[in-house]
Parts: sequence; C-alpha cells; structure tokens
Amino acid sequence: MKKLTALLIALILTLTASAALADTLIIGIPDDGTNLSRGIKLLETAGLIEVDPAAGYTPEIKDVTKYIYDIEISPVAANTLTSTLVDYAAATINGTYAIPFGLIPSENGLIIEKQSEAGDNPYVNIIAARAADAENPIYQTIVAAYQTQYVAQFLLVNYKEAFFPAFDYDPNFTVEDGWAESVIAYESPKEGKTVVRVGVCGANNDQWKAVQQVLDEQEAGIYIELVEFDAYNLPNEALNSGDIDLNAFQHKAYMNNDAANNGYEVVAIGDTLIAPLTLYSQNFDSVDAIKEAAGLLE
Repeated sequence: MKKLTALLIALILTLTASAALADTLIIGIPDDGTNLSRGIKLLETAGLIEVDPAAGYTPEIKDVTKYIYDIEISPVAANTLTSTLVDYAAATINGTYAIPFGLIPSENGLIIEKQSEAGDNPYVNIIAARAADAENPIYQTIVAAYQTQYVAQFLLVNYKEAFFPAFDYDPNFTVEDGWAESVIAYESPKEGKTVVRVGVCGANNDQWKAVQQVLDEQEAGIYIELVEFDAYNLPNEALNSGDIDLNAFQHKAYMNNDAANNGYEVVAIGDTLIAPLTLYSQNFDSVDAIKEAAGLLE
C-alpha cells in the first residue's frame, strides 16, 4: 500500500511539473513608449519571437508576427518589474531600476540589449539644444567636456553598469576607492562664469559634477546649473521656449517623437550615455532554459 501511494504521489508530481511546463510563459516588458519597443526587440534578439521588419526600432505588440516559443508578452509599469520578477518567466528591465535592486547586467542578465554607438541607434541618450543654437561654441565646449575619459570613468564607476558612455573611451583604467564620492562632493564657484541651464529628470545626474570639473580644469569659464523637472514631458517644452539652454534626459527616439508631436525645434548636439535593457529571470538561468520550458510552437 505504501509503495502504491508513493507511486501515485510521484505520478502526480510528474503530471504537475509537465502541466507547469506546458503553461504559456509570461515575459514582462516595460509598458512605456519606446521602452516597450526595446523590450520587444530584445525578445526578438533572444530568438523568442519574430517582428515585422517594417516596424524598425519602434515595434508594438501588434508588430509581433510570430511567437516562436509558447510565451506571452505582458507590458507593465517599468518600475514594478524588479519587485515582481519572480512572477514572470523573465522580464526586460532597465538598469535604472535593476541596479538599485541588486541586479547586475553582466552577472545576472540572460541577455543584454546591444547598444551600438552608431549614429542610427535611437536609444543613445543625448544633450539637446534649440536648433538655432546647435553650433553655439559654449554648448559645443560642454559636449566636448562630457565626452572625456574622466566622465566616462565616472559613469562606469558610479553607476555600476546602469549606464555606459556613448562615446569613445578607454575601458582599462583604475581609480582610488572613494573617487566617485569625491567627484559628487565637488563644488564649483559660479561667480564670473557663463551660466548654462541644463534641464534634467530623475536622480541620476551626478555625472554633471564630473563635467563641471573638466570645464574648470580647462578654465572654460562655464558654470553648469541643473534645472530638475519631475515629468519627462517638460524639459523639451522648456528648452524650446528658452527657459533653459540645454537638456540631457532623453534618448534620440524620445526627442524626435516629442519634437514631431509638439512642433519643438530642438536637436541633438552630442551623445552622452546608453542605458541598456537586460533580460532577467529568477526562475530560469538562461534563454535556452526558457525556450525549453516554453516549448516550440508549431
């Protein structure tokens, strides 16, 4: 009797496991604009789906032409994906949310969004100016100061893979312990300098302390004054109206879409950083494991 009971329990467990494997696997992606598109493209890169090539860099769910494996894509608020990761087979998460949660792309990611520095990459973050001011020498000096090895090192050390420089830099460098903290603590005198008001969003803007240090070392006579906005729809409006001089909070795709929708005459004048999307999972240790569990669709 005990042996029969054990066999029945084993059979039930086997059937339960098989049923679980047969269930459609849910993949979470951000539900906001271009980040939704980036999530779809990353799943395409992973070989889980096929996407209509005509959609380019900005596909929507309707542009998924084929589900190669038995998965369902679930768009949800980006800031909830880390805390609910265990509820999904996997989720595509931006470093802005992943890093504070303890997820490191190179250590925990199953696949990382390929971020080319080529000019056609719409997800490279930029410094934007009014079109009429694109060649302003003061603004170009700021761009050049940003695109230095010193700022690249700060991005890599301080943000721990959330951001990567979107300009040429030497990845082989060393800094002393506490160096990033000393950069953040840097204070520059404002008196006697040309003040340039730069619009930003969010909390990750300490790299501008590094930019200011570079400008001061060059004796450029420029003072960066950050103007913080609490909503992403505001900095381009402020730039276009002349309330600020530059802004640095967005990637090219967002700026182009925002400018087209609102008639803003703003342009990118320099690349800054890239924040790759990464596919994470607390239930599977590889993309191949997800594919095996999901199963091929006929």
